[in-house]
Amino acid sequence: MTDQHRPTDRHRPRPYESYVYAYPHKTAYREFPDPPALADEWAGERKDALSLYLHIPFCEVRCGFCNLFTRIGAPDELTTRYLDALDRQAVAVRDALGDSEPLRFAAAAFGGGTPTFLDAGELERLCDIAEKRTGADLRAVPLSVETSPSTATADRLAVLADRGATRLSIGVQSFVDAEARAAVRPQRRAEVEAALGRIRDARIPVLNIDLIYGIDGQTERSWRHSLDAALAWRPEELYLYPLYVRPLTGLGRTGGDGGREEDDTAWDERRLRLYRQGRDHLLAEGYEQVSMRMFRRPGSPAQGPDDHACQTDGMIGLGCGARSYTSRLHYSFDYAVEMREIRTIIDTYTETQDFSRALVGHRMDGDGDEARRRHLLQSLLQAQGMETADYRARFGSGPADDFPGELARFEAYGWLDGSTGPGLLRLSPEGLAHSDALGPALFSPAVRAAMAAYALK
Repeated sequence: MTDQHRPTDRHRPRPYESYVYAYPHKTAYREFPDPPALADEWAGERKDALSLYLHIPFCEVRCGFCNLFTRIGAPDELTTRYLDALDRQAVAVRDALGDSEPLRFAAAAFGGGTPTFLDAGELERLCDIAEKRTGADLRAVPLSVETSPSTATADRLAVLADRGATRLSIGVQSFVDAEARAAVRPQRRAEVEAALGRIRDARIPVLNIDLIYGIDGQTERSWRHSLDAALAWRPEELYLYPLYVRPLTGLGRTGGDGGREEDDTAWDERRLRLYRQGRDHLLAEGYEQVSMRMFRRPGSPAQGPDDHACQTDGMIGLGCGARSYTSRLHYSFDYAVEMREIRTIIDTYTETQDFSRALVGHRMDGDGDEARRRHLLQSLLQAQGMETADYRARFGSGPADDFPGELARFEAYGWLDGSTGPGLLRLSPEGLAHSDALGPALFSPAVRAAMAAYALK
């Protein structure tokens, strides 16, 4: 490519447009005018390597950056009513899956919210719902559970360890108390360290620590301090997340800049600088990079079965913040960020008796354009890259045939690894650093339009 055709910095997308962990995003989902029956949607689908996800939409506090589907507290026995509804939904979904094809769950996760907001007895019931209603064997598959410093109590962790949890993910975000306050996350480092000690005492094989960079007032020195404090626990995994200030969140209500003194360009530069510092430090400590966010200590227990592929295998999501995937349909319940709206959705969920139909979602196109975009996204954003032969075997064409313009732009930006040869499509280190710009660049015009038309609530 000649210099005159090489894109200038002025034409490059911002590095932090959106975190892409699923495609399409929930803001592209819409209410179905004629809700389809789950039994029809799952008929003929492969069900021998499903993922199971149970969503608990409760937290003791809501962090300033959080736009997840969760509420603060659970008054008037709300957790009991929620688990009752989760039980009814699990029964309905298992009925819809039928017995005409082999049924097997290959992985399981409890997320939220904060699953350990539930007390020890409620966690036992949650595990029972997963096992007795769906048929999943939690002790035979990787089971990941999210927790927080204040809810990672010894009795809760003992339940999870006994029921087969293989991974605990704890949101620390910062080991610097002032930075935690700036992110509207009320916690003290002493509480965090005590929780990490209890997790290690529970002997759950994999500890993941989440950290955030880009917090107001955070410097290279304070970021290194948090990194080293996390590394002192020798976590099997570390996730490094860039801070986002999204509408309707606690930080978003303080203004579009979350109260920062720097402009967006300076903030982008600081986040990129902190990302590179964190990445290089973890690599120097022997960790391997799995994606822009994820780093794993070599020798750690595997947390994904060899026969499960997120690009092609289905997911069963239970709970009003969970989504489910078939090859033809992605579906969930209504989505919101604002607390009043979330409460209403949760109340509606707990009162629901019939869970046999999909109410909100997005129609997929089998092996058409949207499926190709999803496959490319979920493969390319992994550090190992994508074997082009796998893509061609599924779709009958190569990624360069289907997305010539997008891949040409990525190459021009220096985001593709040019040393791999034609059989492997892989991001360069700079490409990984810009994952949150690259991912949205692969959204289809229809999905972009649906997301743009979504009314925030």
